[in-house]
Formats: sequence, C-alpha cells, structure tokens
Amino acid sequence: MATLIHCPIIISAAGFPPKQIAEYVGRRNTATEAVSIAHMISPGGWSEPGQQAQFDEYTVVLRGVVAVDTHTGTDHVRAGQAVIVQKGEWVRYRTPESEGAEYLSVCLPAFSPGGVRRDAPVAVDTIKQGRESCTT
Repeated sequence: MATLIHCPIIISAAGFPPKQIAEYVGRRNTATEAVSIAHMISPGGWSEPGQQAQFDEYTVVLRGVVAVDTHTGTDHVRAGQAVIVQKGEWVRYRTPESEGAEYLSVCLPAFSPGGVRRDAPVAVDTIKQGRESCTT
C-alpha cells in the first residue's frame, strides 16, 4: 500500500550559520531505517565539521553550490549536478557562495546522529518545531 507523506519534519543541523533540513523519509518522520530523503536549505558561508558516516550519501544540488571536501580534494557541486560519498569516506560539506544552496540528500541506510561520526563534538540534531511548515 502507498503511504502519503503529508509534510516533512524540520530538523536543525550541525554547522554554522544554521541550515534547515526537511526530512521527508527517514528515521524521524516515517520511522524508515533503510533510507532517508531530505530537502536542505543552506545559507551562504555554512559549513559543518568533517565526518566519516556509516551510510552512503547521494546529494543532488537544485540551486547554488555545495563544496564537498574529501581527502583527495574539493568538488564544487553546482545546480543540476550530483555527488556520491561512500560509507566511511571522510567528507566535509559547506556552501561557500553568498546565495547558499538548496539540495536533496539521500542516505542509505537512513541518516542517524550516531551514524554520522563527526570530527568534532557538536550538538546532536534536534527536531525544532515538528511539522510547523506543513499546511494540510
């Protein structure tokens, strides 16, 4: 049977300045452990600590540029492009340009705060106001 997801859960994220995560499918919004699908809106100048996640992450940039730093260099992923980061690979995401970026992130298995394995201690992702942005 199909499951309609009426709206995402809004989650605050690691990094500065604050980035918004709207999780449509994942551990928090749908109790799905196999995959997470989220819409990200990241302001210009945002960056987060490096990480070695315990999931594969697929990122599709819709607007702006997402810089993806790895041990082999930096890729600037632009609107209409995508990047795949494999489980266990060190990566740091940031949005270096002033207009920020908007992108989709898919994680297999689903994102979890414990599975992200960040370089430096940061506040664990928290649910801000639940489904505050949803109009049903």
